[in-house]
Amino acid sequence: MLAITAIAIIAMRNILSVVMLGGIYSLISATLFVVLDAVDVAFTEAAVGAGISTVLFLSALAITGKHQALTRKNHIAPLFVVLVTGAGLIYSTSDMPAFGDPQAPIHTHVAPRYIEQSGQEIGIPNIVTSVLASYRSFDTLGEVVVVFTALIAVLLLLGINRGSRRDDL
Repeated sequence: MLAITAIAIIAMRNILSVVMLGGIYSLISATLFVVLDAVDVAFTEAAVGAGISTVLFLSALAITGKHQALTRKNHIAPLFVVLVTGAGLIYSTSDMPAFGDPQAPIHTHVAPRYIEQSGQEIGIPNIVTSVLASYRSFDTLGEVVVVFTALIAVLLLLGINRGSRRDDL
């Protein structure tokens, strides 16, 4: 379902349809996270991906319009930037340990403690939830503050832009 929705998003020219399908994509992702027993991640995906993002995109569409303007520009410079960035990212991963390597640092230090003791220490059966809610709670709080601040900033920008349009009329 995720792949079908992604292909449909790519094929659309109506931006309103793209925003709606993006919200559906986020809800399908949230459902997948629930099935995988990562309810905290599912909640975040539903709230941010399907909720806040969709509302912000719809607010932006109310100001700009719902159809994409077709342009015939030379796309060499953006393609070059994407290729250079992709090559840099691929090169930077060359010194990473092999996938599933039992001697990788992630498997020899903190992860075993989380896997073996988080149930007793925290009392939450889901390891991901115990890590996010307890061990990394300040980090999670910081992420929530960043998302909330971004939301307020976007809403203020949309409000300022809308107010200036009324003055011009």
